[in-house]
Amino acid sequence: MTTAPLEWIKSSYSGNGGQCVEWAPSDASATGVVPLRDSKNPNGPVLMFSTDAFAGLVALARAVEL
Repeated sequence: MTTAPLEWIKSSYSGNGGQCVEWAPSDASATGVVPLRDSKNPNGPVLMFSTDAFAGLVALARAVEL
């Protein structure tokens, strides 16, 4: 069985030269699992989060004062 390649979306902060991530929202919608990777290393490892865990990660990132 072959699977279609994931459609990766860059973080809105990717244009500022920071440490950025990409995620695959269409895969998350289809499977309930959110793939996340380093935008600077697209062939590197992919972290897989449940949708609840990813929502918690986003909430934590928003709450942190930089």
